[in-house]
Amino acid sequence: MEDQLKELFQFLRDQNPQVRRIALSNLVGQTAKESPYRHIFLQGIQGSGLQKPQESDVVRDLKLLCRDQLATAHDAFRALVNLSDSTFLVPFLVEQSFLTYLVSYILNPDAILADLAAMLLSNITASTSACSALLTLKVPLVTLTPSVSSQVSYYTPHSRSGTCPAPVPYPSGEPQEFLALPLLVDAFVQGASLDQSEDKSKRARRGDLHFLSSVFANISTSPVGRLFFVTPRPTDPMKPDSALEYPLAKILPFTEHQDTIRRGGVASTLKNCAFHSPAHKAILSPETVLTPVPPSTVAAPGIDALPYILLPLAGPEELDLEDQENLPPALQFLPPTKKREPDPVLRLTHVETLLLLCTTRWGREYMRTHGVYEIVRGAHLEEAVDKVSEHIERLVQFIKGEEDPEITDDNVVATKSEENAEVPDEEDYRIEEV
Repeated sequence: MEDQLKELFQFLRDQNPQVRRIALSNLVGQTAKESPYRHIFLQGIQGSGLQKPQESDVVRDLKLLCRDQLATAHDAFRALVNLSDSTFLVPFLVEQSFLTYLVSYILNPDAILADLAAMLLSNITASTSACSALLTLKVPLVTLTPSVSSQVSYYTPHSRSGTCPAPVPYPSGEPQEFLALPLLVDAFVQGASLDQSEDKSKRARRGDLHFLSSVFANISTSPVGRLFFVTPRPTDPMKPDSALEYPLAKILPFTEHQDTIRRGGVASTLKNCAFHSPAHKAILSPETVLTPVPPSTVAAPGIDALPYILLPLAGPEELDLEDQENLPPALQFLPPTKKREPDPVLRLTHVETLLLLCTTRWGREYMRTHGVYEIVRGAHLEEAVDKVSEHIERLVQFIKGEEDPEITDDNVVATKSEENAEVPDEEDYRIEEV
C-alpha cells in the first residue's frame, strides 16, 4: 500500500488538472495524524548531522497545488494543515514566497478558501520562527479606487490563483509593500459576522477568518509580538497619517463572539499582552484618555479592555444601585437573559488576565473602583470548576486587600492581606502564556 501511494506523487504535477485532482484526493486522507502512512509525506526533509533539511518534491507540489482549481486547492490546503504540526515541515512553509502567497490569499476578500489558509497560518505560527517571519513580513498591494460597496481598498497581486482570480479590469497602479500584520488585524475584524445565515456574497469577505485569532495569540507569546499589539499604529494601515490606535483595541470586541475559536484567540491575545506590565495603564484606560506605553511617549486612545474581560464573566444577577454605579457602562443593568462564557478554559483565561493586571498598583486601584469585585463575586457563586474558583479567590485577595502605604513601587504586587495569607502551591497558580 505504501508503494502504491508513493506512485501517486508523480501525478501531482501532471499537466492534466483532472489527474492532479484525483491523485491528491487519494492522498489527502493519508496526511491525518492517525494515518499509518503519514510518514511518506515527511520522508527526506529531516536532514541529518550538518546537512540542512531539503524540501521534498511532494511538499513543493502541495504548496503549488494550493494555487490550483477549487477541489485540488482545497485538498492541498487540507493536506498542509494536517502536516503542519511537524516541526520538520515548518521551515518550508515559512519560506518567503509561500508565506507571502498565503498571507496575500487571506487578505484577498474574494479568496474562496481563506478560512483554510488562515487555519494553516495558525498552525505554522505555533513555531517561533514563523512568528518572527510574520512580524516583519511585507506584502505588495495595489490601491483600488474607493467603493461604497467594499470595505477593502486594495488588491493583493500575489494572491492570484485558481480560487482567487484577478479583478477585471486589472488595477493599473504600481504595487507598494505594506506590513502584513496590521492588514491581517483589519481582515479579521471585517471577517466577523453577527448573523451566520447572512449571504457571504454580500459580506466584506468570503471567509470568516476566525483562525486569525489563534495567529494573534501565537504571535503575542513573544515580547516582540506583544509590543505590536500595544504600540499605537495608524487606524488605516494604508494611510500613515490616519489617527493612531492600538491594534489590541480592534480585536477586543470579539470576547463575546458566538464562535469559540474567535473569542478564545482574542482572550488569549489579551492575556498574553497583560504580561507586559508597562502596558497596563493603556489596556485599562478608557478611549477618552490618550495613553502611551512606556518607554514610548507616543499616545493613543486607551484600549478600555475591562468591559470586554468582565462581560464574559457577568451573569444575570441583579445588583444594588450603588454596585451598578461602580460598573463600566457596558455592564450596567444587564438583561435577565445574560449568560456567562460557557467554556471554563476561557473563563479561566479572563480571570488570569485580571490577575496579571493586578501586578501593578495602578491596575489594582483602577479595578477596585470599576466593579471588578461585584462581577467576580457573582461569577464565583455560580462557578462549578474548582480551578476557576480558586483563581477568583486569589483575585479577590488582590482587590480587597489593603495596600502597604510604605510601598510605592508600581510593580510590587504584595498587599497586607496576602502577606498574612497562607501561600498556596505555586504550580497551582502559575499563569502561562497561551
